[in-house]
Amino acid sequence: MAKGDKFYFDNFTQCAQLTKKAADYLVECLENYEPGRIEKMLEEMHEIEHNADLKRHEMVDALAKAFVTPVDREDLDMLSHNLDNVTDKIEDVVQKLYINNISKINPSAIVFAKQIVRACEYLCEIMDEFANFKKSKRIQTLIIKLNDIEDECDKIYLSSMRELMKDPKDVLVTISWREIFDCFESCADVCENVSESIGLVIMKNT
Repeated sequence: MAKGDKFYFDNFTQCAQLTKKAADYLVECLENYEPGRIEKMLEEMHEIEHNADLKRHEMVDALAKAFVTPVDREDLDMLSHNLDNVTDKIEDVVQKLYINNISKINPSAIVFAKQIVRACEYLCEIMDEFANFKKSKRIQTLIIKLNDIEDECDKIYLSSMRELMKDPKDVLVTISWREIFDCFESCADVCENVSESIGLVIMKNT
């Protein structure tokens, strides 16, 4: 690896680690949910998201100044953007808990959040392999595993939404949780978008 290339791959690794940190914190928030602490949860989650934004800005600045990049700069920018979206969408879940004044956590939300953690774990592994993508024997397998997680999330989303409609005693609560599960589904989708971005880069450069 060229000395100047190390920055890009390190940046992606650090961004992936922040997605995992955000997902872990989301599970912690849901498992130990206290309505009175929601503003503190928002602050702590936003701090993680802000750190991810800083990494994104570092990438944009580096790409603007770079003469040569390890792969097309447009692809590096796309991948950075997609990684940043993951922390953004995870933060959205906590924001929806706050906006909808949620008092009690739907158990399916914890199941969903733990799947997002698994997806982010695969993101971390993929980014650890990315610097060596031309020779890596693991990266394609990891991409497939992450896509499998997205499929599992689709099933959780459908079953959770159906369960909400079985006995909608409180319409406002039902609407609120529909919005929240939509956010969870978006989290899974953006994780898959990262893996698809990686797959595209590999296809173009091997």
